Amino acid sequence: MSDAYAGTLIPHLCCRDAANAVEFYQKAFGAEPIGVFRMPDGAVFHAAMKVRESTFYIAPECPIPGGDSPLKLGGSPVTLHLQVPDCDAVFDRAIAAGCQSVMPLQEMFWGDRYGMVVDPFGHRWSVATTVRKVSQEELQQAAAAMAPA
Repeated sequence: MSDAYAGTLIPHLCCRDAANAVEFYQKAFGAEPIGVFRMPDGAVFHAAMKVRESTFYIAPECPIPGGDSPLKLGGSPVTLHLQVPDCDAVFDRAIAAGCQSVMPLQEMFWGDRYGMVVDPFGHRWSVATTVRKVSQEELQQAAAAMAPA
């Protein structure tokens, strides 16, 4: 790994059919391949992808610890978040590419327009655009209103 990434947190996404995942993330989120490393049979061994200024890796599902995909596990507790200038365009693009909406875009109390999708590989993505600034006091009031009685 290059020193350019030193100190950077980079998620690895284990995907069943990593080669299709590389193509899918390009179509769904405009990801750009930085490097795709293939086995002699053409299967993807490792891929580095970039969305805006963020990098993520794709690895094939494999029998090593941590090598299970969300499809094998029945889901993932992790959400990948994209903060973008136009969440409606990104959300619509993701749906058109094959993601499923699990939370439609809506205005949220913290000031973002926010929604969530799950991709065909079982990874959950949230997409948001800040539409208004919210004070700390407003956030506290909203949290208090949402707290169970």
